[in-house]
Amino acid sequence: MKNFILLLFLMLFISSAASAAPAVEGMINVKSQFDVKTTADRLENILNKKGMAIFNRINHSKSAAQIGIKLRNTELIIFGNPKAGSPLMKCQQSIAIDLPQKALIWKDRNNDVWISYNDISYLKSRHHVQGCIKVLNKVGNALSKLIKSASSK
Repeated sequence: MKNFILLLFLMLFISSAASAAPAVEGMINVKSQFDVKTTADRLENILNKKGMAIFNRINHSKSAAQIGIKLRNTELIIFGNPKAGSPLMKCQQSIAIDLPQKALIWKDRNNDVWISYNDISYLKSRHHVQGCIKVLNKVGNALSKLIKSASSK
């Protein structure tokens, strides 16, 4: 019985690990219930409704195909809002290198779709931000809500 439980646990662990997005330092990965294009469209619509500026939407897989490279569906949306970004830059000006915000929408080798974005805690650490907890929390919470809305029904 013990061996059966151990085997079951290992099978569950391996299957969950196989379907998870790879861990990349400083990035949060949220699984989407939609395909890449639908997820990107949903995020773009949500950002527009929230009054966010969309600076660019890049279809990396389409660009790669133009030079003969097959890439799984991969899109990047670059977006921002001075009301969120400017207070972050006031806290630590170097954080501007990571702004505006970016959301990477991509399909993995298991055909799962993910939205990945920079973890605000990582940016805090990377740029040695002192204080500004209220601003950081506000931006982190807003990003989390935007991404969850775009990735789920």
